Amino acid sequence: MSYPHEVLNLRQVECFVAAADAGSMTAAADRLQVSQSAISLAIAALERSVGSDLFLRHRGRGLTLTVAGRDLLLPARNLLADAEAMRAQAEALGSGLSGRLTVGCFGTAAPLVLPALMETFERKYPGMSLDFVEGSTDVLEAALLDGTCEIALMYDVGLHVSLHREPLYTTIPYALFAPEHPLAGRESVSLPELAEHDFIALDVQPVYEHQRGLFAHGGVQPRVRFRTSSYELVRSLVARNLGFTLLISRPFGDVSYEGRPLVAVPLSGDVKTVDVMLATPPGVRPARRARAFAEHCRALLPELSIYDKSAAFVPRRANEIPESPAPLQQS
Repeated sequence: MSYPHEVLNLRQVECFVAAADAGSMTAAADRLQVSQSAISLAIAALERSVGSDLFLRHRGRGLTLTVAGRDLLLPARNLLADAEAMRAQAEALGSGLSGRLTVGCFGTAAPLVLPALMETFERKYPGMSLDFVEGSTDVLEAALLDGTCEIALMYDVGLHVSLHREPLYTTIPYALFAPEHPLAGRESVSLPELAEHDFIALDVQPVYEHQRGLFAHGGVQPRVRFRTSSYELVRSLVARNLGFTLLISRPFGDVSYEGRPLVAVPLSGDVKTVDVMLATPPGVRPARRARAFAEHCRALLPELSIYDKSAAFVPRRANEIPESPAPLQQS
């Protein structure tokens, strides 16, 4: 007689192992605190699933494993052990803040925010250990999707996939000059004025895309002289008065890597801003440790003095910063 294919489940395996250990259906039922009929039905379903009898049934004398039953017993024990280990790990992830959390951060922002976040988070949660992935939008999107990192700080521009995202703060672009540049002494400068001078582009996505978008929004095209993926090289070239640049993050001290002075000037007119956001993979509920890191970001980032100093940062109003982890919104 043929039977339709049945899907093997852990309860069937558990009943099989209990019956093999106890030597009878009745003893296995007592061990698992279920009815004897439940044990019998589960084992019969497992036998149909594997296509072979697992026990010889002796009336009044219990059970004896068949050859197939003996072959299956060790893999069944290993399967139950693996399932228990997975359950325990899942319980630990959901109920306690311990272990390692890998976070992502956009490359140009990483030196400004990651050190403070990592040091204060590990001090607040001594059972936690943070690691990080830093890079471009493409790198961070891939890391979120393949599980390399659980949560990432990113710019909300130039995304290629739909992520769960929560805006944290808004960055305001500014122009950066050498002190001797003709526009360096201005209180503000317009995009049409900037288009008349050599531009040094930070060729990292989505920064370059945003830089080009700023000029397009102002109805002009930049006069690109250099393009580089190095944030510090951009600033050093500007400090040598080889052109100006547009940036949205600003470190301590308006000096280049060489120690030369730099001048930051706000942009005038209607300027496109960029949100910095927390992002998590779509369709995945963040673990408690990732939600705790999100809460820590909400609390700490608006207080970092680099943003107060830079005037390139607009924090959310205090009543918009939640005190406890909130679900990240999906785009």
